[in-house]
Amino acid sequence: MSIIQTENVSRSYTVYERVGFMGKKARTVHALQGLNLEIERGDFLGYIGPNGAGKSTTIKLLTGILKPSGGKVSILGYDPHRQRKAYVRKIGAVFGQKTQLWWDLPVCDSYELLRGIHQIPKSTYLPHMEKLKEKLELEEIWMQPVRQLSLGQRMRAELAAALVHQPEILFLDEPTIGLDIVTKRKVKTFLKQLNDEGMTIVLTSHDLGDIEDLCRTLLILDRGQVVYRGDVKSLNTVTSLPTLVVSRLSASQPQAESQLRGFIDQYGGEWDSDRLELKIHLPQSMRPTEMMQMLLKDLPVEDIRVEEPDIEEIIHTIFLDQKQKVV
Repeated sequence: MSIIQTENVSRSYTVYERVGFMGKKARTVHALQGLNLEIERGDFLGYIGPNGAGKSTTIKLLTGILKPSGGKVSILGYDPHRQRKAYVRKIGAVFGQKTQLWWDLPVCDSYELLRGIHQIPKSTYLPHMEKLKEKLELEEIWMQPVRQLSLGQRMRAELAAALVHQPEILFLDEPTIGLDIVTKRKVKTFLKQLNDEGMTIVLTSHDLGDIEDLCRTLLILDRGQVVYRGDVKSLNTVTSLPTLVVSRLSASQPQAESQLRGFIDQYGGEWDSDRLELKIHLPQSMRPTEMMQMLLKDLPVEDIRVEEPDIEEIIHTIFLDQKQKVV
């Protein structure tokens, strides 16, 4: 069931540019154009695009911070902007560059203030916060002022703050930016657990590793319009980038030359004589195991592996195709 829906949503704003010494002229910027979204309950959606594509604008529309210039936004039956007071009780949000914690107060006091804002009974609040304290390893910073926290500590504290009121949807805008490897792994593990427990999560990130590790569904935005929506695992089927079966041979044998050339001529690929490495393009109609069996039968293979197209390459190709269409 779709719990997040947008219908032909647009968002425009006016910027002023300097003309001459004292003059200025107005220019309309279309941040979003005709955005249509349907996000199912329990999904983990990755939302990516280049700078200026409209990602942050979308998150602000979905959280009710901004009002759309046109179209309709409906989330959990609410209009996020018009019914914002009731709506924000149903969602949590973490913005990587902004805080919802009180800078000079201990972390636990910020949570108490949020409890009061959301009018959460202590009988519900206390056991829930104990679980968050344990999962996010907050014990060591519980009584520490927010201003004394490292970036990684603050991000874990921010996640807990977004979940104090047990929301149904969590919006994350660059939540792992600047984090070290250890902290990033902890945050990602926690987010996976949340999603496995049924929480709907929408994530924007420039870190494609986060998208690949966490998200089930991917939406790619370019110049305010959706250029791809689909399953993350199926992303490599939308471009012509090949899956490669890479074999390293035990020795360079003259009698294997004809088989090498035969594979390359039939399927496409390349032979690196210095590294004794053969790369063959895997046809979409063939399973990797079939190609492996053929190579193992005809060639002195020492090692063999499958290389899927890199997610960065795929997305770069999608953007290039989109630019060529525009031109």
